[in-house]
Amino acid sequence: MSNNTIAPGVSEFRPLLSQSVGYGVVIGIGFLFAVVMLLLTAMQAKFSTFSPGSSEEFTSASRSVKPGLVCCGIVSAWTWSATLLQSSTAAYTFADEAVVGVSGPWWYGVGGTIQVAFFGMVAAKVKMNANGAHTFLEIVKARFGAPAHLLFTFYAFLCILVVCGSLLLGGAATVNAITGMPIIAACFLLPIGIAAYVVFGGLRATFVCDWAHTVVLFAIIYTFLFRTYTTSELTSPPSNLWHLLQDAAAQVPVQGNQDGSYVTMKSNQGLVFGAATILSGFSGVFCDQGYWQRAIASHPASTTKAYMLGGLSWFAIPWGFASCLGLAARALQSNPAFPTYPNPLSAEQTSAGLAAPAAAVVLMGKGGAVAILLVVFMAVTSAASSELIAVSSLFSYDLYRTYYRPNATGAEIVRVSHAFICFWAIWMGCWATILNKAGIDLGWLFYVQGVVLSPAVFPIALTVTWSKLTRAGVFCGSILGACLGMAAWMVGCLKIYGSITITNLAGPYSAVCSGLTGLLFSGVITVVVSLLNPADYDFSDTRAIAMLDGPQHEVPPQGDTVHEQEASTDEKKEKFPVDTAFVQTVDSKTEDGSQVDTELSRASLMEVFRKAAWYSSILTLIVTIIVPIPMFFSHYVFSVNFYTFWVSCTFVWALSSGTFCVILPLWESRNEMGEILTNCYRWMRGRGVLPK
Repeated sequence: MSNNTIAPGVSEFRPLLSQSVGYGVVIGIGFLFAVVMLLLTAMQAKFSTFSPGSSEEFTSASRSVKPGLVCCGIVSAWTWSATLLQSSTAAYTFADEAVVGVSGPWWYGVGGTIQVAFFGMVAAKVKMNANGAHTFLEIVKARFGAPAHLLFTFYAFLCILVVCGSLLLGGAATVNAITGMPIIAACFLLPIGIAAYVVFGGLRATFVCDWAHTVVLFAIIYTFLFRTYTTSELTSPPSNLWHLLQDAAAQVPVQGNQDGSYVTMKSNQGLVFGAATILSGFSGVFCDQGYWQRAIASHPASTTKAYMLGGLSWFAIPWGFASCLGLAARALQSNPAFPTYPNPLSAEQTSAGLAAPAAAVVLMGKGGAVAILLVVFMAVTSAASSELIAVSSLFSYDLYRTYYRPNATGAEIVRVSHAFICFWAIWMGCWATILNKAGIDLGWLFYVQGVVLSPAVFPIALTVTWSKLTRAGVFCGSILGACLGMAAWMVGCLKIYGSITITNLAGPYSAVCSGLTGLLFSGVITVVVSLLNPADYDFSDTRAIAMLDGPQHEVPPQGDTVHEQEASTDEKKEKFPVDTAFVQTVDSKTEDGSQVDTELSRASLMEVFRKAAWYSSILTLIVTIIVPIPMFFSHYVFSVNFYTFWVSCTFVWALSSGTFCVILPLWESRNEMGEILTNCYRWMRGRGVLPK
């Protein structure tokens, strides 16, 4: 909870940079990215086969994005400011000043990775059963009608509100702490530059921007890893940081950790944090249109592969970043360079996510402050761009087109999306300001997310995966699960903390009570009610959801010359008129428009689904049971050699993740980049572009 009053024994977080630096990063770099993305979008429209003027290209990237770029997009969209800040907070401290230590970053990584892996199964089913959909709400509408559609529309917008609040509050708090820039100014200015390139470029522009942001993100993470463990006189090599953490444990033992140590997986608080993170993660993935959007945008043959790589790659970010800076903050808080020296961070400062900035300042001075500022800025802008596209799709397809203009054309959908993106960018700033003035911060939203959204997880996932699901099961599971979850929230808060307050409601134990109750009871009720009178749904209605525009790949008539290909978009439309009604189901077409055996295609996707189920189950078993649980029950405290091995694993995983997110997209897109550069060169020489 935020509070401007400095209590006794609490030091103000001293800004290391001037406000001008904060404004320069938020406005200058934001608009620099916007200009670069606008140029790339213009080149794409002129020199490639894809045009952002099409509604299919704008909202779903023509369903042709390759797995490397989708993987990068997933990592970027799931790397919120909370991913960097809250995970570091978990290593530094926990609720009521109890410390989690080394287990905190691990459990945070688990709490976001297994959901992405399991969503790979859902993504395969989306391609199999609703390949023409633009949003998951369209699938709900086609299967269960308007009442269920409106119910899940509420959950979808609620999820986006929580995500946007988390992004802006975490980012604004960091900018304020490092530069002194007012929080409200940061809340309003951060979304503006993002909206500029999203409006003109659509979903494909956000994928390209995701890649650019991810390059910077991994570069800074690698910088902190190498600085902390290899070059810093304070913390390197890892054995030195281990000794500092031993000294910290001797001075302030950790209650609930084996021997009071910071370097043990035997952490009672760590298990609670892990449970809260897993519950929050499931709701943050399955209720967020941004993840469905990427499943829709990906090429059918590689959808699940992209989500598998995305889950593995993302794990390295909270695990590596927080293990590095979160533990370094705990080890270095007695250093005179610590921003709140001689006091540790206060509860409010840690809840705002300032453990990582504090460690960065001690390790690298102003350079560390700039690096944290940049990495948090990248996290906020990349994830926010995903949310802007997601919310514009929900509004344009599920509200405007469904209930106001059923015959809206593709061009009209694009115009409405543009307008709503601008509106939502402004509303994001207003919403974050409201939360800030109400005393709600990043930590509060992190725990409450699972509370309010978990009852919708099973009904949403089963809508596209289970043929026996019924309308009654959906309503009973969602509504009764929410009621039971809210009751558990209040009762748990009262019994555990003694009183119901805003602060106590966001306590980890309250969040686990509510999130677990809402998730499990919602799932059980949904399944049981459906099995009482099971449906036998064949998904024909969801497969009939059609693209709004025709195929993007047009074959020119014989005799067209290279120069004729430079005709304006309007002239092309006159030559090749496109019926913008519900004209085709996409699961019966390949990318070039040729007919395929749909049953064979579905059979291959079913095999992909089975592989995804095995993969996600094995991954979940490894990261939630095989690795942490034996160390928990054996009460093992890391030796200096094992801690060095643990650090080495974070390096290897982080470097592998960077390869998947940075190198793989370039390799997969080499032909497309070659096409664009070739056409650009021909155009500059006055020779005309090659036929599209």
